[in-house]
Amino acid sequence: MEILVVISIIGLLAGLAFPAIQGAILAGKKAEVAAMAESIKTAINAFYSEYSFYPSNNGFTDTNFLSLMTTTNTQGGNVRGISFLEVPPKFTNAQGLVTPAGFYKSGARTNFSIAIDTQGLGNLSVMVGSRTYTSSASVTVWVSDPSNPNKPVGTLK
Repeated sequence: MEILVVISIIGLLAGLAFPAIQGAILAGKKAEVAAMAESIKTAINAFYSEYSFYPSNNGFTDTNFLSLMTTTNTQGGNVRGISFLEVPPKFTNAQGLVTPAGFYKSGARTNFSIAIDTQGLGNLSVMVGSRTYTSSASVTVWVSDPSNPNKPVGTLK
């Protein structure tokens, strides 16, 4: 009889701990993605410092952006062949630079979004989901939060 009480107490404690562990895992994944977004932003600013213009992009970290920023090729404006960004393999796939597997519950891996103030206006306004965010930074990089699609994870606050 006592063994059943012990087993049920252990089961109860495990049930209470599971949501806390899941929350900690999600917070860790968000921190990892935010750090990669900051690295991308730093690489874009380093490119600007080197060439006095921003790298060409379509607003996403696709394969062209990944190739331009991570290899020593001299195409796409990187005439000196500088590698501006080192990307762990879990952040890449055939789409380019993406969120790691498991970041979204659906298993989807999406490109990071990029907004650059190429006109020197002093601010950026971007839509994340149905909400508009304004930033005074010249470069912002983000993905949608897996628990709230209207909230960014990255350098956009």
